[in-house]
Amino acid sequence: MNEIIEQETGALGALQGSELLARYNHSLLGVFGTPQQVLVRGAGCHVWDADGKEYLDLLSGIAVNALGHAHPLLTSVISSQLATLGHISNFFTSPTQIALAEKLLELSSAPEGSKVFFTNSGTEANEAAFKLARRNAGTPEAPRTKIIALEQAFHGRTMGALALTWKQAYREPFEPLPGGVEWIPAGDIEALRAAVDETTAAVFIEPIQGEAGVIEFGTGYLREAREITEAAGALLVFDEVQTGIGRTGDWFASAGVIPDAMTLAKGLGGGFPIGAMVVFGTEATGLLTPGQHGTTFGGNPVATAAALATLHVIESQDLLAQVRSVGQEIRTKLAALDFVTAVRGQGLLIGFDLAAAVAPAVVTAALAAGFIINAPGPNTLRLAPPLIITTEQLDTFVAALPAIYAAAVAGTQE
Repeated sequence: MNEIIEQETGALGALQGSELLARYNHSLLGVFGTPQQVLVRGAGCHVWDADGKEYLDLLSGIAVNALGHAHPLLTSVISSQLATLGHISNFFTSPTQIALAEKLLELSSAPEGSKVFFTNSGTEANEAAFKLARRNAGTPEAPRTKIIALEQAFHGRTMGALALTWKQAYREPFEPLPGGVEWIPAGDIEALRAAVDETTAAVFIEPIQGEAGVIEFGTGYLREAREITEAAGALLVFDEVQTGIGRTGDWFASAGVIPDAMTLAKGLGGGFPIGAMVVFGTEATGLLTPGQHGTTFGGNPVATAAALATLHVIESQDLLAQVRSVGQEIRTKLAALDFVTAVRGQGLLIGFDLAAAVAPAVVTAALAAGFIINAPGPNTLRLAPPLIITTEQLDTFVAALPAIYAAAVAGTQE
């Protein structure tokens, strides 16, 4: 921490975690509740809290810190770019913005005429995709007013993205939301076939539903969804905010299936905020015209430089192969535990179910044992560690998990 930050934080740096959390609750809006800990430092796959306790980060900021914490190349590139050119607005562009757009088009095997729109987050990318869908409006004689989303889907919390999100508790306090959205059973191709017709503007699909507990659909479902939407003239949008940028062991979980649009964020910047909507083909890219969408910060030089550095490390160190092998090994070891009833996922996006509905208590017990994990459901735990994590690091978690689980079960029975 440099001297200026030390001056600004003042006495906060000398406080214990509990004291800092009390200050947090006094000064920050309580939409997240009370945080689990106050983290002050990170290196590789580990972080440290204000009391000096070390944790193995198996969540990486919810699938964000693809290269772990304080990666030397990423921090160097961000610092260098910020010292050169930081922000320019959307009145101008930069070499890093152009280079990143071209790289994403290359990695996604985009056909000629495809384009990229940069945002600051996954929610914003999905908001842009929602507007793209609205522009596929049909004609006055045959309007397209329906947008299909999947049950259990999570696409974000801004008003348009929230309108696509399934969970009632997230949506109901803010209704009426943008209309026309209909939900169908997730992974049911016949339900999708029945729902998509000439009134459908778009279908939104997460190739793997992360917030629902890492629910997979498979490429067969995605291919059929492509055929169904194409036949009906509807757009197909893949939300790869959580699954993209190597998380599953491929650049994208939908690899081999080209949608009309794909949204990205989280791991793209390696921890620096950036999102993107990739629009495929000339017909779809023509739907949004000048003035119909925009952003002040999206695609700024620092964010796009961070993303280029992240992609470079993943490529140059062959992290995709490592993600596949390490992910397979940890899933096999988790499945061998007698209290684990199911294991799902690809690469390093892993969900596993427990015999008892104690997942939140397991998260608390794991934190006490020095591991950061997540519970997307009462029986389900999720792992999304940095892509650089090793088998040896993950083995420490697997070895500790039986005791962690036992402590959680005992605690809930008291």
